[in-house]
Amino acid sequence: MPDDKSDRSPWYWLLLVPVVIPLMTFLYNADEPRLFGFPLFYWLQMAFIALGVATTTLVYRMTRRRP
Repeated sequence: MPDDKSDRSPWYWLLLVPVVIPLMTFLYNADEPRLFGFPLFYWLQMAFIALGVATTTLVYRMTRRRP
């Protein structure tokens, strides 16, 4: 009988992306470009949040069990 509760999916590796990308400080160690007057650091942090939400949603949809 196969184990239907296995959580070994290659899709889970994508969850490393929103963790590793913000750790690369050279990406946002600047003041320019500005977006609506906000320096790069602040609006890029919001982009990282959107990246995390999008990645988590994608992994959830690809790994959920269908009846």
